[in-house]
Amino acid sequence: MTVTLYGIPNCDTVKRARAWLSEHGVEHRFHDFKRDGVPPDRLDAWLRAAGWQRLLNSKGTAWRKLDDAVRGSVTDAASARAVMLGSSSVIKRPVVQWADGSITVGFDAADWDTRVA
Repeated sequence: MTVTLYGIPNCDTVKRARAWLSEHGVEHRFHDFKRDGVPPDRLDAWLRAAGWQRLLNSKGTAWRKLDDAVRGSVTDAASARAVMLGSSSVIKRPVVQWADGSITVGFDAADWDTRVA
């Protein structure tokens, strides 16, 4: 299994993460949420692995731009999933599926160092 980084190309954190992977010689594939969408089966795996509270970027601009009723409707994994499928920008980035099948959310160079050592 190869490393897959999920996100949007113009996100600064995704740019740093992609650069880090390249600088460390980690072969990876990039999945662009804007161009390719959010794979529902992958989203389900991320929700199981990380939890909806970790995966939902409730501090970002995309979240704040959502209607109050939509934000208020997110109370559990199922409701968060529906919003994430409808607006991929509310997913915290990057989401990485590592070669061992594990999932990380966000960019943490120290953690990533231990994964590729």
